Amino acid sequence: MIERGVRFEVLRECPHTRARAGLLHTAHGVVETPVFVPVGTQGSVKGLPQEMLERDLGVRLLLANTYHLLIRPGPELIAQLGGLHRFMAWPRALLTDSGGFQVFSLATLRQIAEDGVVFRSHLDGAEHRLTPESALDVQEALGSDIRMVLDECTAYPATQEHARQSMERTVRWAVRSFAHRRAGVFPIVQGSMFAALRRDCARRLRDLDADGYALGGLSVGEPRTVSLEMVEATEDLLPRDRPRYCMGVGMLDELGEYVARGIDMMDCVLPTRNARNGYLFTNGGKLIIKHRQYRDDARPIDERCLCPTCARYSRSYLRHLFLTGEILFSTLATCHNVWIYLDRMRRIRDAIMLDNLPNLLKSFLSQRVD
Repeated sequence: MIERGVRFEVLRECPHTRARAGLLHTAHGVVETPVFVPVGTQGSVKGLPQEMLERDLGVRLLLANTYHLLIRPGPELIAQLGGLHRFMAWPRALLTDSGGFQVFSLATLRQIAEDGVVFRSHLDGAEHRLTPESALDVQEALGSDIRMVLDECTAYPATQEHARQSMERTVRWAVRSFAHRRAGVFPIVQGSMFAALRRDCARRLRDLDADGYALGGLSVGEPRTVSLEMVEATEDLLPRDRPRYCMGVGMLDELGEYVARGIDMMDCVLPTRNARNGYLFTNGGKLIIKHRQYRDDARPIDERCLCPTCARYSRSYLRHLFLTGEILFSTLATCHNVWIYLDRMRRIRDAIMLDNLPNLLKSFLSQRVD
């Protein structure tokens, strides 16, 4: 019998779209899907302590970045201290990527070969090497619940021939990965923006009988409509009884569009990164807090939001914190943005359970004012 690291349970499927609501069972708790996964790159969601993520925001799954944790403090130290859950004091589920996206972003600092990739740290230039096998060994040392294979993330734009070669290598690396470790491991569909390549990749990865499947190489500069087209081209070839994870997407209003196309899991740095830069998400569109119009605005960021920030603080005060460079701004703004993302996904899940998803998606569009 194949060892499973996670188990997926579909509770309800939307009769009008490809969406479904489910439960992802992990060793560190059950995660309701569809789910937005906050990004904790270096074992920390920037600006938010773990107790706030757990108690105030109800987060049940976090993402940590293998590349950054490999560079420092190193998987050996984390393993010595009891694994990433204990190291970062996080009792709930963790997902780690393979580090592939970050490595392949270092175009001038890495060399790709069939065996793997050699790269130099962006911090001190020290040389490191990742193979399909060692990428999973690092994640094993971290002790994450869900792990990604090493893949080659194709830059955009790419020629069809380059995309094909990259996709073929991704498949070969996935096969090697699954021969090495498989519990909780997700292979990653690649193929750039060529639907035929992505479909071919999905068919071949399906044969691995994985715990779940990821779609990578999206949100790398292509038009947003193309991202959705690539999901549509691929989704029907992936097993319906396994979770689908779309990596690195998306804007707030895109969450429902991906879910409607059969995606169960998403992550994105936008809610946290934008928060630190004063870009706040609301149910009615974006709010740029530095604008003068908020100087004496006593209202919360979003009058329909129930997050701790909106329950207590005004736009005027938040603008003051931002303009004076107070660290507290990052915490309050990030709390709000992450809440908005999580709440949007909760509402989407409830709508699936009530067979009301199309109406909810229409209401999101009608509420926008920017």
